Amino acid sequence: MTSEHQTPWEEGTPVPLYVVTGGTGSSAEGFNLVTLIASRSEPDPAMQPEQAAILTMCTYPLSVAEVSAYLSLPFSVVTVLLSQLVENERVEAIAPVPVAAFPERGLLEAVIHGLRKL
Repeated sequence: MTSEHQTPWEEGTPVPLYVVTGGTGSSAEGFNLVTLIASRSEPDPAMQPEQAAILTMCTYPLSVAEVSAYLSLPFSVVTVLLSQLVENERVEAIAPVPVAAFPERGLLEAVIHGLRKL
């Protein structure tokens, strides 16, 4: 039963984000803004457009922040889409390089002292 005020869905109208994610909850397992995403396969014609776009754009590794910006979708939605693609082994999530651990000050002072003795 349709009322006069309802219009049929048309291409280009906003889609609720829970439809984009398939209604699944948030799953940001191990993703942060600088996690790199790299495609491991080509998109299928039957895939969601957003997931197909991720596979197409990530032939060269992109950060989750870049994927989110290019798709104009919130980080939380992109992480759900990415977790589905990782689960299906369609993309690879590459953890950011950890910040190098700096040696303790005492060790540095000992090295400097040893170098001065030379």
